[in-house]
Amino acid sequence: MNNMGKGYKLENRKYVIGGFICLIVAIYIFRLFSLQISNDKYKESADSNAFFKRVIYPSRGLIYDRNNKLIVFNKPAYDVMLIPRDVDQFDTLTFCNTLSISKEELTNRWKEMKNPEKNPGYSAYTPQRLISHLSEEDYGKFQEKLYQFPGFFIQKRTVREYAYSNGANILGNIREVSASDIERDHYYRRGDYTGDLGVEKSYETALRGNKGMEILMKDALGRIKGKYENGIHDTFPVSGKNLRLSIDIDLQKYGEELMQGKIGAIVALEPSTGEILALVTSPSYDPSLLVGKERGKNYTTLVKDHYKPLYDRALQGAYPPGSTFKPTQGLIFLQEGIVNLKTMYPCYRGYVNGLRVGCHPHASPISLKPALQTSCNAYFCWGFKNMIDKKGTKPADQFEKWKNYLVEMGYGYKLGVDLPSESRGFIPNSEFYSKSFRGRSWTANSIISVSIGQGEVLATPLQIANLCATIANRGYFYTPHVVKEISDSIIDTKYREKHKPNIKRSYYEDIAEGMRMAVLGGTCRGANIPGIEVCGKTGTAQNPHGKDHSAFIGFAPYKNPKIAVAVYVENAGYGATYGVPIGSLIIEKYLNSEISPQRKGIEERMLNSNTIISSGVKKH
Repeated sequence: MNNMGKGYKLENRKYVIGGFICLIVAIYIFRLFSLQISNDKYKESADSNAFFKRVIYPSRGLIYDRNNKLIVFNKPAYDVMLIPRDVDQFDTLTFCNTLSISKEELTNRWKEMKNPEKNPGYSAYTPQRLISHLSEEDYGKFQEKLYQFPGFFIQKRTVREYAYSNGANILGNIREVSASDIERDHYYRRGDYTGDLGVEKSYETALRGNKGMEILMKDALGRIKGKYENGIHDTFPVSGKNLRLSIDIDLQKYGEELMQGKIGAIVALEPSTGEILALVTSPSYDPSLLVGKERGKNYTTLVKDHYKPLYDRALQGAYPPGSTFKPTQGLIFLQEGIVNLKTMYPCYRGYVNGLRVGCHPHASPISLKPALQTSCNAYFCWGFKNMIDKKGTKPADQFEKWKNYLVEMGYGYKLGVDLPSESRGFIPNSEFYSKSFRGRSWTANSIISVSIGQGEVLATPLQIANLCATIANRGYFYTPHVVKEISDSIIDTKYREKHKPNIKRSYYEDIAEGMRMAVLGGTCRGANIPGIEVCGKTGTAQNPHGKDHSAFIGFAPYKNPKIAVAVYVENAGYGATYGVPIGSLIIEKYLNSEISPQRKGIEERMLNSNTIISSGVKKH
């Protein structure tokens, strides 16, 4: 039994020793795989001894306006690059003098380059950027002395140049990539550039193109000896795609000139396509400020500016639409059968029914089209009350129905424009009011101000312009967009889909007629342009923080419209004071290319007026 037990133990020990040997072999194999295959560090080290891989940057796509005028193009730029492992002792004083930088700045840049938080993926074996945007003079001086600085080389790339000082909010700019950009998209490495704001951001992947790679051989001393295998492994860069915008750059420029000295926005659309003709935010800035060495300093200045020039009011500004909202109410009341064209409501200097909403003098009682013509507050308050407090229904249910119509018209949610940072505005729902009134019952009178575009209702100038385009089209709209073509390719199909609110076309005809009456003999008389049938609606939005906001929507011609416009000027008073003249000038400029002699006085007044000063808004 003892001999048998010893034999059994020896037999088991053989398996233990064999297993131990197999484990060691497996560990060695795994380690070799890790070193040679998985770990790029050793591969980079081996490659860097024999090869130098130089990135060839593609040209960024050009940007044109709708009439093929070049807006954004490229100019050459030069960066100082190095491979840290190949850098030998060099004269830092000569280096700094050649590049017009201080020794302290060189030290800081070197630390930043080697900081893994600011430069993720840093490797001593791969090219790193030390200094960007050399001037032509510094580039020439450095090129002459490059032989004195082993491990350094010049990387050529392109930066943006602008043919116009307009449209910064549409175009955006390019900036150096951040650590999060590099982590999110492996296309980038430290020192690369990416689109920031505007179409530069939303169309980044189309504009940036694809990088190329040139593989060069090095000798034992690290000197370049020529192309590896005659360049058969090189890849050529692919230029970015060109964009053709829907923007008319001359109209954009004119709109920005009209808004000088004012805070607000202009949005002009082509109703039949949803193409944005002009997208003005004021104040704005020259896009060339955010190019080159001074970009950081200029950006900081813009951020600190009290008037927020980086804030795109056309897309992000959420304003009470005021009386520009009344056409939506007329459409809803007609569709719901609350009113017809003969329905009359009283106006005794306003809506009076347990509370009072003021109005200006006009005939009373009044029907829908004259109510649009004169911008009667009482008419739309009465219509709203009769809908929300309709017998046999609950106010909350009726209000949800009201809200859903507005959502179909493009309010309360983002429209989906092809630019970043669009705001959704705000259209409350019944739950919002149930919470606001803490469970207490509420009626139309409790929230009557929303019927005239006040109270909790907020909209962007883009949404207001989109409503105007919908009326111009007599009942449908396309999602607004600023890009017309991408290198001769058709735009995304979502920008060619019709959106139709559930309202009869004939009711849009009625609203359009009421807006035409407003221009011929109502609150929009200042928009009457000889030879052009303009339809319009003023808006004076109450502002609890100061002077009222001046607003206007309009389209022309009355039949087969070519342009729809929304204007919003903060703290400028009545809609007829600034909104109407600015909107009508935009319409006339687009349709006739020039302003008629009899309207030159209006143009001069708008170009030279300053509502920032007159409103009492001061810069802190």
